[in-house]
Amino acid sequence: MQALRKTRPEAGLELVEVPAPALPPGDADEVLVRVRATGICGSDLHVDDWTSSYAFIAPALPVTIGHEFVGVAQTGPLAGRRVVVRPSVTCGSCAACTAADFDRCEQRRGIGMTRDGAFADWVRVPLRNCVPVPEGVDDELAALTEPLTIAMQALRIAGDVAGARVLVMGPGTIGQGIAALARRAGARQVVVSGHDDAVRLAALRRMGFDQLVDVAGGSLADGVRPFLHGERFDVVFEATGVPETIAEALPLLRRNGVVVVTGIHARPLTLDLTPLVRNQHQLRGSFRPPESDWPLALALMQELAPVLRPMVSHVLPLSQAAEGFALAHGKRACKVLLAPGHVQA
Repeated sequence: MQALRKTRPEAGLELVEVPAPALPPGDADEVLVRVRATGICGSDLHVDDWTSSYAFIAPALPVTIGHEFVGVAQTGPLAGRRVVVRPSVTCGSCAACTAADFDRCEQRRGIGMTRDGAFADWVRVPLRNCVPVPEGVDDELAALTEPLTIAMQALRIAGDVAGARVLVMGPGTIGQGIAALARRAGARQVVVSGHDDAVRLAALRRMGFDQLVDVAGGSLADGVRPFLHGERFDVVFEATGVPETIAEALPLLRRNGVVVVTGIHARPLTLDLTPLVRNQHQLRGSFRPPESDWPLALALMQELAPVLRPMVSHVLPLSQAAEGFALAHGKRACKVLLAPGHVQA
């Protein structure tokens, strides 16, 4: 089968022929999934560039990447069902796993990072990581489940945003999801900023957002000023992967305001802590959602389908992976899906 792989600890990916995965005899804990669509994630772009924040996967090379996917289970009790798959694989043997407290497992492997992922025709995954997809959720929406759970976790970390002024920095898939969920949760205002992001900001307009700022031509402070009317934001979500944006956002945050950091950054941030302390700003990291969020995310897909649909801009065959990654790297697309069986119109 074809598979998009990271083969060496340096920049670049390779589309290669590899043997299809097989289940060990008698293994009832894992299943084979026939992949239908896999999203190109910001993490995949970091792996392609080989930024330092993803060097942890080096011992697993060569590895097939791809972790935002939907497919059809071919074996096990879910055979014939469409499923999405949680990419975080718990160890099964630590104290937390033994107590069935899987969210607390600290010895994980990542599908598409440290074990083979879904930029391929087939992938082998743990049965317990498979979540059935409702009939009302099509493949394109289902492939957004993993990033939607990341957005759900960011809202949870932020706390109640009802009535709040919210700034979302970064108009990619995570930022778009955060904006949609913040508005659904009753935020009084949702402003989204990007940098040279015409395509993704246009998608947000189709999602019903109109307070949008492209800071390529000026500062963040100048860009948001027309929307604030002398006030400041209550909550800022960082979804850019650019650490300096956090320092730009703090002067725009009210006293006791919250910054939720969701991006993975290729370099550290130098931050003046004195104003953070004096303003009692809270800097919170947000990463992995609880496993229980996955069925909830699929239910939200059904409710918010018209809002979320503009997030997917391209569906390409796996054979055009290089084109898909170029689109994503160049910000000329929103979510790009690679589909092994897709025939481009």
